[in-house]
Amino acid sequence: MEVQASKSGGPPAALLILGITVAAYFFQMANFVEAMRLFALWPLATPEQMRFADVGVLETGFEPWQLISYGFLHGGIGHLFFNMFALYMFGLPIERAWGTRRFLVFYFVCMAGAGLVQLTVAAISGEVYPTIGASGAVFGLLLAFGVMYPNTTIMLLIPPIPMKAKYFVVGYGILTLLFGMTGVMPGIAHFAHLGGMLFGLALILYWGRRDFYRRRQ
Repeated sequence: MEVQASKSGGPPAALLILGITVAAYFFQMANFVEAMRLFALWPLATPEQMRFADVGVLETGFEPWQLISYGFLHGGIGHLFFNMFALYMFGLPIERAWGTRRFLVFYFVCMAGAGLVQLTVAAISGEVYPTIGASGAVFGLLLAFGVMYPNTTIMLLIPPIPMKAKYFVVGYGILTLLFGMTGVMPGIAHFAHLGGMLFGLALILYWGRRDFYRRRQ
């Protein structure tokens, strides 16, 4: 894949985010308890203090910055690899098409939107557990790629079969919804993934409507 510099002359923002996220993962591994306590996304109803078997009592709770910071933490090398691979594969062409500014707005709106959906789900379920990972933002990128390049053939990793982008996005969305509603594959924030896609779709529709009226004027 060809990698182009951003319009500002520096490296693409997608690669900068990738590098920062990888660095954040190593920081997380070196300071796991503090990283999770401060930067993971905690539900609004999280008690001010919680007892954990390994580390004892910790002061925890939701803070506004967690709607972004949680996207730079990951649950393991595999989690990190698949998210960053998707950011590389889909983020770069989207950034080239939209420009750096719009790409960054989209990425972080999807990330924050996914976090808001996850907070809502946690409030309804009453469960208290932290959420981490860039998957919400990545699912937004998948949606954007499917909208912009619907007939582009992409090669899946698992299973290794080719598929048109539009079918891949629709299939992934349906599976994620089913997993979230049925409780299959627990420990994964399925509704946060859907939240990233929904906020991404809303932003694409908003931009499309705004650009349409600008052209008419």
